[in-house]
Amino acid sequence: MSTRIQRRPARQALSGLRHWRPQLSTEHAILGAALFFSLACNGLFWRSALVVHPGNLRLALALFGTLTGLHCLLMGLVVWRWNAKPVLGALVIVSLLAAHYMGRYHLYLDVDMLRNVLATDRRESGELLTPALLLPLLQATIPLALLWRIRLRPAPLARAVLRRSAFLLGALVVTAGSALLAQQDLSALLRNQREVRYLATPANVLVGLPRALQGDSPLRHAPKLPIGTDAHAVPREAGGKPRLLVLVVGETARAANWGLDGYARQTTPELDRMGVVNFPDMHACGTATEVSLPCMFSPWGRHDYDEDRIRGHQSLLHVLETAGITTLWRDNQSGCKGVCEGLAVQRLDAGDDPALCPGGRCLDGILLDDLPAQARARPGDRVIVLHQLGNHGPSYFERYPRQFRHYTPTCDTPELGDCSREQIVNSYDNALLYTDHLLARSIEQLGRMDDYDTAMIYLSDHGESLGEKGLYLHGVPYAIAPDEQTRVPMAMWFSSGFAANRKLDVACLRARAERAADHDNLFSSVLGLMQVDTALYDRSRDLFAGCVPAG
Repeated sequence: MSTRIQRRPARQALSGLRHWRPQLSTEHAILGAALFFSLACNGLFWRSALVVHPGNLRLALALFGTLTGLHCLLMGLVVWRWNAKPVLGALVIVSLLAAHYMGRYHLYLDVDMLRNVLATDRRESGELLTPALLLPLLQATIPLALLWRIRLRPAPLARAVLRRSAFLLGALVVTAGSALLAQQDLSALLRNQREVRYLATPANVLVGLPRALQGDSPLRHAPKLPIGTDAHAVPREAGGKPRLLVLVVGETARAANWGLDGYARQTTPELDRMGVVNFPDMHACGTATEVSLPCMFSPWGRHDYDEDRIRGHQSLLHVLETAGITTLWRDNQSGCKGVCEGLAVQRLDAGDDPALCPGGRCLDGILLDDLPAQARARPGDRVIVLHQLGNHGPSYFERYPRQFRHYTPTCDTPELGDCSREQIVNSYDNALLYTDHLLARSIEQLGRMDDYDTAMIYLSDHGESLGEKGLYLHGVPYAIAPDEQTRVPMAMWFSSGFAANRKLDVACLRARAERAADHDNLFSSVLGLMQVDTALYDRSRDLFAGCVPAG
C-alpha cells in the first residue's frame, strides 16, 4: 500500500513534466536566451575583461548588463515568433561550440577568423571534430529542450510591433545604463583591450558573420580587375638559359622555432648546410591564410591595406603572365584564395600515393613529385608556387612522416588540451624538420636542372601560438597579435648560373637580410629578380635592389 502511494506522486510528477508547456512571449524567450549566453557562453570574455580588475563588482555588473542588453538588441532585430525556435536553437549550438573552441585555443572571433571558418575545407574541419565536442553538444540539450517545450504567445500585428518596440527600447536603456554604471573602467577596457569585443558570444557571430559572408558574395567572385597591364620582361642577351623560380609558400611556420633564426633547436639542419640566405626578421601581413596569402601577392600589401581592393584585383602571378613569364600553382592546402584565379593550378592534396598520402591527406613531399617535368612543360622563364600544408594545426603530428619524429614525446591528437606544452612543441618542431627536408630536396632538384638557371624562395604565410599567454593556433586580430603569429621564416637559394646571369651579389643580399623585412617586399622583389618592368614595381621594397644591376 505504501509503495503504491509513493509511486503515484512520481507518476504524477512525470506526467506533469510531459504536459509542462509554459506560454511565453517571443521577447521573454529572447531575454532568457540573452541571459543564458551571458552566463554560459562567455567564459573567455569574462576572464579577459576582468583580468585587470578581478574584484571590481561594479565593472562586472556593468559588463553583464551591457552584454545581456546588447544580445537582446541584436536578437530583437532578427528573432520573431515564426523563426524564434530555429534561430534561437541555432544560436545556442553555435554559441556553445564557439565558446568551446575559443576557450580551448583562446581564439578571437573577428571577421577574419569567421572567414577562415567559412573557408575551411572538409579535411581541416574534420581534424577539429574530436570527442571533446560532445561536451558542448551535451550542454546544449537542456536549453534546447526548454526551448522546444515552450509555446510562444501569438499577438495581433499592432500589439506585436508595439511590444517589440518597447522591448528594444528597454534593451537599449539597459545597455546604456549598464555602461554608465562603470563608465570610467569600461571606457578604459574598450580603449586598452578593444579586441575583447570579439570574445562576446554570440554577438561576435551575429555582427561578424554578415560581413564575412559579404566577403563571399557574388561581387567578390566577379572576374578580378587587371593590374600591371604595362608589364613586360626586360630584354636579355640571346642564347641564355631560361630562369625558373620556385616560390614555396609555407603554412603556419613561425620564426621563433626556425633553426636558422637562432632557435635553441636546430630545426633547419639541411638548409643550414646548404648556406641559404636567411631573413631572421621577417613579418607577415596577417595572422591567417585568408588574409596573408592575397596580401603578400598584392602590390598594396599591409602598408596600404585595403581588403576589397586586394581581393578584387589580380595578383603578382597575373603580372608575371602579362610579362610573358608563365606560372603554375601547385597546392597541398585549401587553395590559393584567389591569387591564382584563371591561371594554371594543380591540386595535389587528395593524391593516392600510399607513401605520401596516408589516410587520404598528402604530406608536402607530393609538391615535389614530377616537379622538373612540370617546369619543362612550358618554354621560357617560369615561376612555380608550391603551397604547403606545412605546420597547419592542431594536428601537427600528421604533417611529417614517421622518420621525422625526432623530438619526443609528441602530441599525437588534435586535442591540444590533452597534451603537455612539451609534447605540442615537439610535434610542431618535427613538422618544421620535415619542411627543412622538403626545401633541401627542392634545392637538390633545382640544382640538377642544367637547362635552367634556378632559384628558390621560401616564405611562410603566418606564424602560430603554442601556448604562450594561453594562446594556441593563430588568427588573433593583427593589432594585438603576438610575435609568434606575425614573425615568420624566409630563406632563399640561387644556383650559380642564376646568380651569375642576374649578376646577383649574394654577399650583399646576406647583409640586406639582416635588416627587417615583411610580406610587402615579396611583390616587387619577385618582379625585380625576374626583371619585369611595370609601373607597379617599387624599388624601395625590392629586397634585391642594390645587390643586382638596375633594370
